[in-house]
Amino acid sequence: MKRITLLLSGAIMVLFASMLYAAEPQLEQAIQKGKDLFIHGTFGGNGKTCETCHTAGGTGPGKMPNGKTIPSLSNAAAIFPRFNPRFKKVVTLEDQIRNCIVGAFHGNPPAYGSAKMNDLVSYITSLSQGKPIDMGGKPK
Repeated sequence: MKRITLLLSGAIMVLFASMLYAAEPQLEQAIQKGKDLFIHGTFGGNGKTCETCHTAGGTGPGKMPNGKTIPSLSNAAAIFPRFNPRFKKVVTLEDQIRNCIVGAFHGNPPAYGSAKMNDLVSYITSLSQGKPIDMGGKPK
């Protein structure tokens, strides 16, 4: 009985590991598609892209059209959800992406849960790899 349990446990672990390995290229593809959208996507708006304000792919400090410096997105995924005093509610990373596209681009943001939204979230989240979770924290 112990051997059967061990064999079954081993088989399940191998199956789970192979599923994780198979998903890795798909995640990398989503990150790359998200980066492409970040750099080139105008979402039917005024020609601006995420990189218009969030320079260097969001990895360094950015600039608003009025010249105001804004922080990088290097910890963006680690600080959401967070309270937005302007909207007087808690917003998620997806909410923030949609707000930027509507407000800055006057564009049509991807739908919640859509492939394009998932790609953008995957890319922006990849910038926060290794950063500690600090929900409600400050952008850095």
